[in-house]
Amino acid sequence: MTDGTTWLAAPRPIAIGGYHVVLARGLTPEELANRIAENADDGQCIAVAVGEHTSGSLEELLDARMADTVSGPCIGLRLGRAGDWSYAVAYGCRQGEFGTREPVSRGGVHACLLEYEEENGKPVPPQFEYAHDGRLMSAFNLHLDPTWGYEGVIGDPATAASLQDRLTAAGLPDPELDHREVHHIALGAVERFLDLSLPKSPIVDGTLPTVVLESA
Repeated sequence: MTDGTTWLAAPRPIAIGGYHVVLARGLTPEELANRIAENADDGQCIAVAVGEHTSGSLEELLDARMADTVSGPCIGLRLGRAGDWSYAVAYGCRQGEFGTREPVSRGGVHACLLEYEEENGKPVPPQFEYAHDGRLMSAFNLHLDPTWGYEGVIGDPATAASLQDRLTAAGLPDPELDHREVHHIALGAVERFLDLSLPKSPIVDGTLPTVVLESA
């Protein structure tokens, strides 16, 4: 029995403001962190280990770094593994700051993004992307909100169509449902499609190996 990913649809599931999680199959957690760093800030970052942290202690560390006016990004990644997937939970980043998943997925790696700036005033819907071997395979917004461009899953035609079939089988889109319920159901469809899981307790309450991104 695993925790799955649908718990991310709860209010503030990981940190104030939402969540940003990158998962990869075919990389260790450390390799994933290095690839994320390579893809951040126009490739000018490295991942530096800072021990093990809770969500709270990492946020305190990032706040202290910001107060010290450290140049470059002020982003932390807590790292772990769930089944075949390594994961990196990001703190201090803005939506889109890491670029796309295609570079992370080079060399046959499967890479996924799940992110939501819950307190973005626009409001921007939660996003999902899946890339493999340098190619975008599927992507859509998890509110299935047509005002934010949702007209079906985009990406590799066969992969996108297969995921769209999963959403349809789950009863989506359904204009009668509120966004949080759509978010929950859509996460469930993605989870089953890729056999994804995130261990809630270590991420929310525990300590995990942690890196911060620094300018190279």
